[in-house]
Amino acid sequence: MDSPGRAFASLARRAAGDYSHNENQLEAEVPKHTPVHRPGHGSGVRELQVTGVAEVWCPADRVTVRISVGNSKESVHDVSNSVSRRLEYILQTLKQHGVKEEDASVRRFLHREDDLYHMDVEVTVTFSDFERMERVTGILLEKLDKSVCLGSPQFYHSAECLSQLRQQACVAAVENARQKASEISRLLGQSLGRPLLVREEETREWRKADEEDSASHSRLPCRPTATASSRVAVSFSLRDTTRKKL
Repeated sequence: MDSPGRAFASLARRAAGDYSHNENQLEAEVPKHTPVHRPGHGSGVRELQVTGVAEVWCPADRVTVRISVGNSKESVHDVSNSVSRRLEYILQTLKQHGVKEEDASVRRFLHREDDLYHMDVEVTVTFSDFERMERVTGILLEKLDKSVCLGSPQFYHSAECLSQLRQQACVAAVENARQKASEISRLLGQSLGRPLLVREEETREWRKADEEDSASHSRLPCRPTATASSRVAVSFSLRDTTRKKL
């Protein structure tokens, strides 16, 4: 969700690179008689400088689940066959539900205690479809019963999700700045021109797990959220709507 941005304005002609960063300032100055030329614009440009702030958030888009099976036998061959059959069923179930091979990893542990050989297998699966994760884990629990152990789902944000979140925050901040500039220019009897400069001044990012709320209201695993904020400074050119062409 977007938060209201803050704005300040200056109608004085300013030289290139001369920008104020006082966010609490709101001033209007009579333009000077001698225009200051901005490099690249060719004529004196009256400016409206505003700041915009926005926050956007999104829930985790990935989840990993650890699936473990194990057994103990008097020979390596027997224990390996026993565990391998269940592992094959797990991998086949994942494939049938559209889980890609690169989204599942398998680790095997074989050790001996006294006269018994113990083998444990752990399958770590990453899902982007949470309903699919629920279906798969439900089937495995139903078919393998006590011979399978499912870890608690671990939710997280992918790198692509966080990158998109930062971009959305910046774009929303620029849009907030544009809306304020449009309203201010209308109140001052000016017409908003094209943007002269857009600069992102501050970015922040944080995550919230809502663990206390989840613990008090539900026993379901917590799905954390990530929030990104952006503050931008934007300078627009102004056109006097009262000036008539000859």
